[in-house]
Amino acid sequence: MAESTELKAKDFSNGSDVKWCPGCGCFPILKGVQRAMAEIGVDKSQQMVISGIGCSSRFPYYMSTFGFHTLHGRAPTIAVGAKLANPSLGAWIITGDGDCLSIGGNHFIHLMRRNLDINMLLFNNEIYGLTKGQASPTSKTGTVSKTTPLGSVDTPMQALPMALSAGASFAARVLDSDIKTMVEVFKQAEAHKGTAFIEILFNCVTFSDGIHDLYKKKDTKTVTTIKLTHGQPLLYGAENEKGFVLDGTKLKVIDVTDTNKAEVLVFDDKDVNLSYLLSKLEYPEFPIPLGILKKVERPTYEALYAAQVDDAIEKWGEGDLDKTLRGDDFWETK
Repeated sequence: MAESTELKAKDFSNGSDVKWCPGCGCFPILKGVQRAMAEIGVDKSQQMVISGIGCSSRFPYYMSTFGFHTLHGRAPTIAVGAKLANPSLGAWIITGDGDCLSIGGNHFIHLMRRNLDINMLLFNNEIYGLTKGQASPTSKTGTVSKTTPLGSVDTPMQALPMALSAGASFAARVLDSDIKTMVEVFKQAEAHKGTAFIEILFNCVTFSDGIHDLYKKKDTKTVTTIKLTHGQPLLYGAENEKGFVLDGTKLKVIDVTDTNKAEVLVFDDKDVNLSYLLSKLEYPEFPIPLGILKKVERPTYEALYAAQVDDAIEKWGEGDLDKTLRGDDFWETK
């Protein structure tokens, strides 16, 4: 590990012309990843960036690391294979809401449950951008697009609850406009031993411009979002005048006063039930949570896999590949 002071974000850029639409939310995310890697001080020769298909998936072309632009929705499968072949590599999966949650949905679920030491960044702009503006799995009901000209009748998918339900050991949500928080979350994700899932709400200036503005603008974000900090009460509003309490098994918003302030829930990123309840919150009924929702430790898949291989070798020896391929009953033809 190099000293973080020796590296700059530009050290992780390969100098290629970045080909996204001007104003695209992919730009700050790229800078965020590069800054995080520099501040951590990772060895870029030991990092791999793997993407599927979509605007976000051009990411590997702009990183001075190893990269692999794979098939639609299949980045997790490639990353799992690479990680098992070389567990020491740092792995970053770059995907979009269409790539990950549509054709790649099954791979996404199994990546979460297996818990390899991999970081997955899901760029969510609620639209198919690369293929010119069709409704995606996360598009809101009523979204007018080229494939839903009368408005989408689908119920949108929620990525965070899916990740948590499937067993993600680290889950977070950030905004493309908040680079400071984004970098800090990326750094914690990289330090986490296990699958780190981060949903990034980002802007598509061409097909869904301003889709997340309610969560970004100064005059609305205090009531549309709640920032999560481990060990701190779940308060929000311009003056922290709103807070969350438990009402049976559900979350409830109360007006906070001196007499009921002690009732407000204190956020614990190890409380998996609370994390899940928070992940389901949607505006306008509730503010949406931003920050790290869950961070728990459990064995990584590659560690369990390696231990199983070592155990098999100890019991039965190294094995003979030729014998395995040929079996005990074979013949030769000429």
